[in-house]
Amino acid sequence: MAERISPIQGVSPVERVQQVSRIHSAASGQFGALLQQEIRVAEPAISFSKHAQSRAAERGIQVDDTLMGQLADSVERAQAKGATNILAFDATRAFIINVPHGRVITTMSQEEMEDNIFTNIDGAVLLK
Repeated sequence: MAERISPIQGVSPVERVQQVSRIHSAASGQFGALLQQEIRVAEPAISFSKHAQSRAAERGIQVDDTLMGQLADSVERAQAKGATNILAFDATRAFIINVPHGRVITTMSQEEMEDNIFTNIDGAVLLK
């Protein structure tokens, strides 16, 4: 004859279900956080319009990983403040960026910044 397996001592079936539910919730929460992190890494935080790409090339503005990181940081900071169109700039270059789409609309060199008035922006961010 086979012996019956007895239930775990001291743990009611309801408590066991609650324990499993907590473990499942914690695991799915961790999975969701990891998934969101991977999505953010996979998607470029910032992109250049064709116009901005051609302007950057014409004006000798080097677009590298450092610049892209600075622009992405500027967009994140502007989003936190609720800005929609910003001027991100430093001493030698400027970028008009549409924040909701993370898209650089145009670029300017230092010489062009001196003679320009920036319109249709609701924020300015100093590149760091």
